[in-house]
Amino acid sequence: MPTVAQSSTETDWVSRFADEVIAESERRAPGKPVVVASGLSPSGPIHLGNLREVMTPHLVADEIRRRGHEVRHLISWDDYDRYRKVPAGIEGIDASWAEHIGKPLTSVPAPAGSSHPNWAEHFKAAMTAALDELGVEYDGISQTEQYTSGVYREQILHAMKHRADIDAILDQYRTKKAPAKKSQKPVDAAELEAAEGSGAAAEDDGSGGAGGYYPYKPYCGQCEKDLTTVTSYDDDTTELAYVCTACGFGETVRLSEFNRGKLVWKVDWPMRWAYEGVIFEPSGVDHSSPGSSFVVGGQIVREVFDGVQPIGPMYAFVGISGMAKMSSSRGGVPTPADALKIMEAPLLRWLYARRKPNQSFKIAFDQEIQRLYDEWDKLAAKVEDGTALPADAAAYSRAVRTAAGELPRTPRPLPYRTLASVVDITAGHDEQTIRILSDLDPANPLASLDEARPRLDRAENWITTQVPADARTVVRSEPDTELLGSLDDQGRESLRLLLEGLDTHWSLDGLTTLVYGVPKVMAGLEPDAKPTPELKVAQRSFFALLYRLLVSRETGPRLPTLLLAVGADRVRKLLGA
Repeated sequence: MPTVAQSSTETDWVSRFADEVIAESERRAPGKPVVVASGLSPSGPIHLGNLREVMTPHLVADEIRRRGHEVRHLISWDDYDRYRKVPAGIEGIDASWAEHIGKPLTSVPAPAGSSHPNWAEHFKAAMTAALDELGVEYDGISQTEQYTSGVYREQILHAMKHRADIDAILDQYRTKKAPAKKSQKPVDAAELEAAEGSGAAAEDDGSGGAGGYYPYKPYCGQCEKDLTTVTSYDDDTTELAYVCTACGFGETVRLSEFNRGKLVWKVDWPMRWAYEGVIFEPSGVDHSSPGSSFVVGGQIVREVFDGVQPIGPMYAFVGISGMAKMSSSRGGVPTPADALKIMEAPLLRWLYARRKPNQSFKIAFDQEIQRLYDEWDKLAAKVEDGTALPADAAAYSRAVRTAAGELPRTPRPLPYRTLASVVDITAGHDEQTIRILSDLDPANPLASLDEARPRLDRAENWITTQVPADARTVVRSEPDTELLGSLDDQGRESLRLLLEGLDTHWSLDGLTTLVYGVPKVMAGLEPDAKPTPELKVAQRSFFALLYRLLVSRETGPRLPTLLLAVGADRVRKLLGA
């Protein structure tokens, strides 16, 4: 498959990173697969901000695959992290769940009604399904499995042996706090929560024990919580003693045989970089501040684990159009699964591909999604006729296909706003829907609604889940006789002209010409006359009259679509023919 870079320019951030990552991989590990990485914490719903942690390396890895290189995209599921707090808004979760705080996520029960064995697996499942739909190829790594099977034993013993060196590095940053800065915009909760979920925020770095610094936290052998303090450790015998501040339990174990604990986050992350040979891993904006996990980790991986820090671009926040900032600790936060219910996978991929990692953007769940789809369709047309800018064509290519092949797409991609209007009016009635959609282009009618899917289904989901009930379109069942009776001669004449032209203009384009043309004819102009400011006022007045007579509101779906949906006979009835 040809590389996207062949049609890109300097503005194509994916190709630039691919160049850099390939060169760095060949320098560090010639002949071996290129390794890129992401980290996700299933501490709650994994939201659309977290998805940038995956999509950034995925897009780079996919470009490298297109160039014929072998790539491993690792996704570390941080399911051995502690359960930090009780999330709000998740059904069946209340204050009683505080008893689990401090346990590994894989030791916390799944929410009520879940078919999954524990908390972590419950929240991993939805993300896994979304990544499959998005065409993301990756190797998943459970940190619970890694730690409890002893995979990291040598690294843990090495860290404990060099605990004084680690403590000295951390101490440089403990004493050098960054000065407070006035932010031009609020820090996005999505980034903070993503960092917290990965253990980056507010986690003990091992410095709190009276017995000295230890970069390892055991999970208690009695209550399973990490509210433990290491009191002593012998490098020769690897004997480690700890006490639990939660239940009072204490024991002495041999760390060379003990698999119930983990390195603290600021040591764990650089350890994994060295262990996996990671070449590229992005991180959230909070990781770039002085003393952050990425900055400290760069020194620890070099001086303690004899490794090299990955190329690590900072990524900016992802917002939601019309909604509050995202936080993974709250229920109801938009997730990739939520987005994929209202938009096709290529469109969602495109949102992440077209913006550089350090550029923030919003994902639309409100009316803005219609404009977004219009922009997407225009880009598709430009790509088809060869007029798209190279960087735009590259982003489109990354959205619609991966190195493994094309993503599923809608055979007849009718305008999203039209589909939304139709399903809004028909309430999803299939026979009415196909009648209306076929009338959009009578010369080339739909043979089946499957030709309009999955976009049709996404538009229907958007209407039913995101549009408030009071904003839905309800067509009148009977004429508004009071309004019809109050019309002056000009109003009645405009309706007569519209009704007279229905049969000869019964298509989307024809009705568009008709509804815009009636006010022109009323003004003594030709139907194709260019609009003037006065004419635009008359058109708006005419449109408002039609909306009031058809749906009892001043506005609604585009009038040509509305007329097609209502049907000629019913339009005649409601307009008083």
